[in-house]
Amino acid sequence: MKEDLLQFIWKFRYFNTSNLKTVDGSELLIIHPGVQNFNQGPDFLNARIQINGTLWVGNVELHLFSKQWEYHKHDKDENYKNIILHVVWHHDGDIHDIKGTKLPTLELEKRVSKILLTRYQTLMEKEQQGKSVFIPCESHLHLVPELTWNSWKTRMVAERLSEKSKTVFEILEHTEYNWEESLWQLIALNFGGKINGQVFRSVAQSIPQKILARHKDQLIAIEAMLMGQAGLLNNEFDDSYPKMLKKEYAFYKNKYKLQTVNGSVLFLRMRPANFPSLRLAQLASLIHNSAHLFSKLKACETIAEIKELLSAEPNEFWLYHYILDDKGDTLKKKPLGKQMVENIIINTISPVLFAYGIYFKDEIFKERAINWLESINPEKNSITSGFERLRIVNKSAFDSQAFIQMKNNYCNQTRCLQCGIGASILKNEPPN
Repeated sequence: MKEDLLQFIWKFRYFNTSNLKTVDGSELLIIHPGVQNFNQGPDFLNARIQINGTLWVGNVELHLFSKQWEYHKHDKDENYKNIILHVVWHHDGDIHDIKGTKLPTLELEKRVSKILLTRYQTLMEKEQQGKSVFIPCESHLHLVPELTWNSWKTRMVAERLSEKSKTVFEILEHTEYNWEESLWQLIALNFGGKINGQVFRSVAQSIPQKILARHKDQLIAIEAMLMGQAGLLNNEFDDSYPKMLKKEYAFYKNKYKLQTVNGSVLFLRMRPANFPSLRLAQLASLIHNSAHLFSKLKACETIAEIKELLSAEPNEFWLYHYILDDKGDTLKKKPLGKQMVENIIINTISPVLFAYGIYFKDEIFKERAINWLESINPEKNSITSGFERLRIVNKSAFDSQAFIQMKNNYCNQTRCLQCGIGASILKNEPPN
């Protein structure tokens, strides 16, 4: 038995509550177990109980053994002066409060189902039947109702979007809560991916959105500034197009006093479709097609509208090239791919809209951000594959985002008692 399990059992009353008595034989009725306290002080606050018919309102403290009360020196701590009940797993001696009054004690050792304890022990094991497990509860998933899964996934997606919103708010602080500027930096960060994301964001920071808005009808000017600030126009070129970009960049760098960006983009171990040169060309096309992007996104109600806004295809030079100084290749259109567009919606658009809903306390935008995830394809990675192997349906980005949050923040940390799926497994009786 662990104390967090004991708290879980008390909180949800997963023990036999019939004919309850304290260890000294007094009749006990639990009206409300109290609100769990995660700060300093008693474990549960504002509980309501009856002892021999008398109503008591106050706090509840839990320990594995009664004597831990004195070991933790609660009998000398003012924070514990309003304890109305001491709940223990095993009673090993009477204890007293700060005034010397004997505290009523409830022992739970003989009132908890052995099935619950066995399942909990299974959940805590990293290996089951000699094999490592993907998630602790995988052998019990058949016990979880679909309604519980749906409710828990909704909470996981909201948690994940809330966590991603922290990055949005950090950038908002730097832009003095300019939502257009913040979205521009976040879009650039996304376009750069894991390898070049921070450099792309630095490029975005170095070219304010208001400058780009002045040139929204000049694709060459936008592309030149992005390429130049990313350090891709420093070479000598043979082709006329990169030569023109270099000349354009020199002009705008001087005009706007653009500051050099720290760091440089990387091409190593990367497929041509993800080359930073091509991504910057696509980003330039996106800016060219969609000025004031945040205002437009905020007005969108359907995922089709979002995808239309994010459609971007670079100019003719990029039909034959992936980088600025290659000799060209066979003709191939290079728009933003479906997977990239959905990646932007998942990792940038939805979190920004969710953050907007948080900031302005508007549930409509938060719900819309979640609904958009339900309208696009699921992500495919080792985590989603693990859930699919367990026959858990992964039909949309809503599901995949929920699985990622659950696996990383609950399963990997064995937080089964805080997990809706773990709690459902622990409280359910075996199926007939």
